[in-house]
Amino acid sequence: MSASIFDSKYFGDTFGNPEVQKIFSDEGRFSSWLRFEASLAKTQAKLGLIPESAAAVICSAALYENLDIDCMKREYKKVGFPIVPLIHELAKNCDSDSARYVHWGATTQDAVDTGLSLQMKDAFYIISKQLDELINLVKDLSVKHKKTVMPGRTFQQHAAPITFGFKSSIWLDELLRHKRRLSQVKKHALVCQFGGAVGTLATLEDKGLDVLRELSIDLGLEEPDISWHVSRDGWAEAIFWLALVGASLSKIANEVSTLMRTEIDEIREPFEAGKGSSSTMPQKRNPVACPIIIAIGNKLRESVSSQLSAMTQEHERGVSAMPLEWQVIPEAFILLSGSLNTTISMLSDLQINEKKMLMNLSLGGGMLMAEAVMMGIASKIGRDAAHDLISSVASNAWDKKISLKEALKIDKSVSKYLSGEDIEELTNPSNYLGSSYKMIDRVIDKLKDE
Repeated sequence: MSASIFDSKYFGDTFGNPEVQKIFSDEGRFSSWLRFEASLAKTQAKLGLIPESAAAVICSAALYENLDIDCMKREYKKVGFPIVPLIHELAKNCDSDSARYVHWGATTQDAVDTGLSLQMKDAFYIISKQLDELINLVKDLSVKHKKTVMPGRTFQQHAAPITFGFKSSIWLDELLRHKRRLSQVKKHALVCQFGGAVGTLATLEDKGLDVLRELSIDLGLEEPDISWHVSRDGWAEAIFWLALVGASLSKIANEVSTLMRTEIDEIREPFEAGKGSSSTMPQKRNPVACPIIIAIGNKLRESVSSQLSAMTQEHERGVSAMPLEWQVIPEAFILLSGSLNTTISMLSDLQINEKKMLMNLSLGGGMLMAEAVMMGIASKIGRDAAHDLISSVASNAWDKKISLKEALKIDKSVSKYLSGEDIEELTNPSNYLGSSYKMIDRVIDKLKDE
């Protein structure tokens, strides 16, 4: 029986993209360590540090299917360090002469860190594709609903009109910033680790940096200027980026679920018969994607704290940081990939109720147009005086339970400055969108440079 929600056959890929889950599986983990060992041998042979014949044998043997996993498990329980059993398995699959050169000049953390960098690299590739797909979906929403007028809300109250395209363009701009950040994040996080016992590469004498350079190139990772066994800021930055994206998706999901409320009903998740149904209330169409996305966002926020804890290390090798990272990093990547999957699915067929948006604009007697009317009079009597006047009219409308428009038309002070035609124009939500369209276009234009 599965103990983890990620491995659960019941929940399936709800909390993670299957491709990303595979990257961080035992097979993916061991394969990344073997990639390091094979590349190390190949690089050292190229530089004349070990025989080319030995490197060829090591590379041929460094395959996941050659590992005796049960034997590795037994040894790991005894030794307590994960790379030692793998090295023994790799050496076992080589002839005795070649086996002498396995893991030459390296230490456990070199293999573990570089392996995890390789896993992160593969996962970032998938996540960046997911992010691009999501960006295109949000762009399409922004274009389609550029002029779909709806209530703008502050402190959960009607404030002034916006369009749904304006709202989704704010999401889009945020997602584009995440995309731009990613290249820098990868530069700092996807770094080769090869330093030996305390990071000095003393076992390779004056050839250490040559091996590091060639190893980094062969694996497609960044070459560090100095060993980073106890410098984990690059990985902390990566986890913070994952949490940032997760928080943005959580914000979108929170907005969708809020606008799904019965009293609002402006947006709905994609629906098919039975989806979102309650076990007891037959009428319910609950949000089902939003809770997953929001929960993942909350969990990713916690991962940042854990990864920051892993930055506090002592001397040249920390006691507890690595095991913490082995938990935090795979989980964070898997969680974000799951959140992206769910968000993409939700937005692919998001239901926009334009009629309800228009109806809701008139809720509260159209009070959200008060600012527009105030500014229409301000040019004649000043902003403060106009504010006091319209505040008084709005209060009168509340007391008499009439609309703002009706209250404006019967107010003698207002009639000194505004005609009935003026009032009609100033209380039309479509006439009070400011620079919305231009701002939407500016965000969408950014995609041309991506």
